[in-house]
Amino acid sequence: MSLAIFDLDNTLLGDDSDYLWGQFLVRKGLVDGEVYARENQRFYEDYKTGRLDIHEFLAFSLKPLSEHPREELDTLHREFMQEVIAPVMLPAAQLLLEKHRAQGDTLLIITATNSFITRPIAMALGVDNLIATEPEVVDGRFTGRVSGTPCFQEGKVERLKDWLTVHQQNLAGSWFYSDSHNDLPLLELVTHPVAVDPDETLADHAAARGWPVITLRGEVPEAVEA
Repeated sequence: MSLAIFDLDNTLLGDDSDYLWGQFLVRKGLVDGEVYARENQRFYEDYKTGRLDIHEFLAFSLKPLSEHPREELDTLHREFMQEVIAPVMLPAAQLLLEKHRAQGDTLLIITATNSFITRPIAMALGVDNLIATEPEVVDGRFTGRVSGTPCFQEGKVERLKDWLTVHQQNLAGSWFYSDSHNDLPLLELVTHPVAVDPDETLADHAAARGWPVITLRGEVPEAVEA
């Protein structure tokens, strides 16, 4: 049995759930629309170019969670799942997950996006194991701060190593699927790195290293044959 690890945004999903959540908050009138939309876009561009200050971004993205009761947030998230996430779930990604599930592999999603946004998505994908950035919770409410190490770049490696220790697992025969050059530290660590609809930097790196490059942006079963 091997560990099959998957990035979430723009890998198993056809878009970025963190960015989409920000747009959703703007449409719902729960944040200052013009300012929030501009900053949300700025941080997304920084992420794509590898310039993201993760702590600055988390201070921005977790603040709205601190301004509403958990019950209200959960109701909003159910609407978000139906209206925004369901349309960007990829049939080929489901096939890839099922392929590894059928092989008896342990499925794990690892994502920089916070667990409030991503845990329901992982559940919808049928993946029980999730490593995500954790928002701090005090007395049942989000504080707007991050708890522990953000699950980003080298932080993904740190968080995964902690998870492996707790679950008595290892990376022998492991797979990792990602679209982003931000995940190169973890891609370099696993047995089978796979670039999925990669950004330009990752595509160049994959070509140089001879890594498989696949697409999940279609319903063709061959798309999952890494």
